[in-house]
Amino acid sequence: MAIDPTPRVEIRILDARLRDWGLPDYQTPLSAAIDLHACIDAPLRLAAGDPPALVSSGIAVHMDNAHMAALVLPRSGLGHKKGLVLGNLTGLIDADYMAPIYVSLWNRNPPGSEPILVAPGERIAQLLFVPVLRPAFAVVDSFSGTSARGEGGFGSTGTAPALRQVVGAEGGG
Repeated sequence: MAIDPTPRVEIRILDARLRDWGLPDYQTPLSAAIDLHACIDAPLRLAAGDPPALVSSGIAVHMDNAHMAALVLPRSGLGHKKGLVLGNLTGLIDADYMAPIYVSLWNRNPPGSEPILVAPGERIAQLLFVPVLRPAFAVVDSFSGTSARGEGGFGSTGTAPALRQVVGAEGGG
């Protein structure tokens, strides 16, 4: 399956202020995601320990492609420097979802810390479009093959540094 690196995605601007703050776009030529703005009317105060708040991004998208989805991700600087993260860690936008996109914002700092203030128009998250595989499932009584890990679960590979075998040009494949 060939993946189109520039698929068509329709974006509806639901908040006219985005025309002043910046329409959805990539901030640099090699950016992987577009920034999402806080489409709020007044500064939002997020106290440490409070539940997450839903904030409108002011946009809706229509992908209409079963092999595509979008992920709402945190902006790394806001999480590292301020403690502002997504309340659901990552948001998944399915290809058939066409309603407004909201961002769940949460102040992860310990109780008693200063509140985080989010300003109207502030870039609060990013939207990354990704390819989606939709496998054909085969219901089986047992698997057709084995692996070195088998049914080993959490922690089954240990925590020590992994020693990897390096195959040279003469060592085969």
